Amino acid sequence: MITNGYLHGVLRILRIKSLLISKQKSCSIYKHELLISDGDESTTTEIEINDVAKEGEKANASQFELLKVLGQGSFGKVFLVKKIEGKDLGTLYAMKVLKKATLKGKQCFCMLMHRSPSSCKYNQQKFIFVSFFHSPVRDRIRTKMERNILAQIHHPFVVKLHYAFQTEGKLYLILDFLRGGDLFTRLSKEVMFTEEDVKFYLAELALALDHLHSLGIVYRDLKPENILLDADGHINLTDFGLSKESIEGDEKTYSFCGTVEYMAPEVVNRRGHSTAADWWSLGILMYEMLTGNLPFHGQNRRETMGMILKSKLSMPSFLSPQAQSLLRALFKRIPSHRLGYGPDGMTQIKSHPFFASIDWDKLLAREIEPPFRPTLTGTDQTHYFDPEFTKESPRDSPAVPPSARAHELFRGFSFVAPSVLEESREKYRPLNMRIAMPEFRTKIQDEYIFEEELGTGSYSMCKRCVHKATREEYAVKIISKAKRFYCDEVDILKRYSHHPNIVKIHEVYEDDNSVYLVEELCKGGELLDRIISQKHFSEREAAAVMMKLANAVSYLHTNQVVHRDLKPSNIMYASTSADVDSIRIIDFGFAKQLRAGNGLLMTPCYTAQFAAPEVLKKQGYDMSCDVWSLGVLLYTMLCGETPFATGADDTAAEILERVGEGRFTFSNPAWKDISELAKDLVQRMLHVDPVKRVSAKQILVHPWIVQRNSLPVGNLHYSSSPIKVKSAINQTYKALDRAAKPAPLHPVKASALARRRQLLKGGEVA
Repeated sequence: MITNGYLHGVLRILRIKSLLISKQKSCSIYKHELLISDGDESTTTEIEINDVAKEGEKANASQFELLKVLGQGSFGKVFLVKKIEGKDLGTLYAMKVLKKATLKGKQCFCMLMHRSPSSCKYNQQKFIFVSFFHSPVRDRIRTKMERNILAQIHHPFVVKLHYAFQTEGKLYLILDFLRGGDLFTRLSKEVMFTEEDVKFYLAELALALDHLHSLGIVYRDLKPENILLDADGHINLTDFGLSKESIEGDEKTYSFCGTVEYMAPEVVNRRGHSTAADWWSLGILMYEMLTGNLPFHGQNRRETMGMILKSKLSMPSFLSPQAQSLLRALFKRIPSHRLGYGPDGMTQIKSHPFFASIDWDKLLAREIEPPFRPTLTGTDQTHYFDPEFTKESPRDSPAVPPSARAHELFRGFSFVAPSVLEESREKYRPLNMRIAMPEFRTKIQDEYIFEEELGTGSYSMCKRCVHKATREEYAVKIISKAKRFYCDEVDILKRYSHHPNIVKIHEVYEDDNSVYLVEELCKGGELLDRIISQKHFSEREAAAVMMKLANAVSYLHTNQVVHRDLKPSNIMYASTSADVDSIRIIDFGFAKQLRAGNGLLMTPCYTAQFAAPEVLKKQGYDMSCDVWSLGVLLYTMLCGETPFATGADDTAAEILERVGEGRFTFSNPAWKDISELAKDLVQRMLHVDPVKRVSAKQILVHPWIVQRNSLPVGNLHYSSSPIKVKSAINQTYKALDRAAKPAPLHPVKASALARRRQLLKGGEVA
């Protein structure tokens, strides 16, 4: 068999038949029948392109303002652009610019005999295109193939092409601007996803792939970098440069292309592959999202290919039986045995137990909430993209034009989406990305007046601010980009701050150095300060406070979020009246979505007096660490002292030893008037073993909470002065901060996954 790598000097014949059919007065279909002979494959395709040359509607580069650089590759750049004229004035798009001269392939010449479709006066007219390629022009063919595929696909989970046009030296694709960035960037930050996250992303990908397969298209390049997230968090497949069209039934294609680690065995051994190859790649992606590693990855490409063909799959034990079953079904080396193979393949995938909780109709209609919703800031639409690119000046530099013969290959490249020309609606709901955005706001100071400082920390400071137009007061948290990664905090607040006892976030601003979170102003001050300073606070009131806090924490935990910093200064009253309903949990700077399959977070985060034992021992921690912190707060509310620090003179070593051993007592005289139910709950919340510690949900059903209205209303007696208690707490925080700093977060490109990707840049072969 003659493979693509040995085709130098072999005559390749491209025969295109073009048929112009009158469809409607305002719409025509330009059909291409493409036959490519590579010596070992022969395929045919028909592509419909609507309104290719509707007068006055064609786009050009002057209609788009360059705003940012989103990415860059060997063939060109991707820009964030804004349409500055036309019906879609002000719409943000991603503009993919490719240099014709760098779409190398070797020498080629084309002989074309045609009549322009726009000039044809007949209802039916045949045109013959004959092109002879002395050597591969694969890159150029794939670029036009990508444009053709995008032009014919309309699906909720596939990126939409709005315009395509060309100049003498460049090709332009105008696509949806997907502000969530790519799945690879998110995977690099998270290391691993939960199975629920993976289930959602895989299900949407399966629907997208099934739609492509129904059109006879094999995607062939499924990997996290080619999966983008839109403004709502739904996936969008992009980059169709390696896709293959017109694969019907059991037909095969023999091209050796893609990223080696994601290739199916039948692609590696070059015996021909069909749409089933995409389902193998889906399994690779699933494995990588669940474990943070690739299942088949050797020291070099040859070793990796050998592993794909022969190595036994290593199945992590922490994966659920359903996840393991799906992986094994997708990793069948014989394509006909693989889940997804054949005409009923998608039905088999939908019915797999791993997807039992998925409502496929709702998923297709985009009615299921994604696990991650990108936060849209007021000033910058690109903070989910690599700063290495976004900080560049957006310039579309001139390009050296290719030879005139090569230029002919791109004849007919221009395209205007029907949705731009007419506001018609297709079978599927269009992607909700063409949002008319206001002009980018420049500075937060243009809208807010900054007042006095409210507090400061290691990574941020907080100030009171006043909105210039409404005169409403807010708190603005100013986070230094150089010191801390802020996206998790913003994302969590955007998604969960509607809970009545979680601080509300109003707006987010960003400049080169800082991120500004405009939040609800908590005028009532810190909860513990108010409690230990007032003379009238009862056990019944303490139970009411704990009920509110446990309810908020239970809500976060239900959504797989841990706060990780529930110290007293992060629990405040929004109202000056200190009403229990105005309690707010603030400062989500250390908050995180749980991601590992075993539920544990392995990034140590020390929070002084309120750090759980397993945190201090660096064993990892989960939701129970938040319960521990609430237990410390409850202990302090009831007796006026902290359980593990008795004063400002306690050393860090002494405090850490008590915390690590779970050593505390009820010997303080204040405890003699406290109910046994309260003591029981404190003991359960402060249990040194996180497995035996109560959950936030269990706190809510504990008799002390359930029967709170029958608890004593007499004032609690604090033996220590508020100043002494505050001093002991602060001294503990300072000691522990010096003893153990949280692990610094590094840029995405520093992650192991990113480094591996860098090594694999040569992995895509042609």
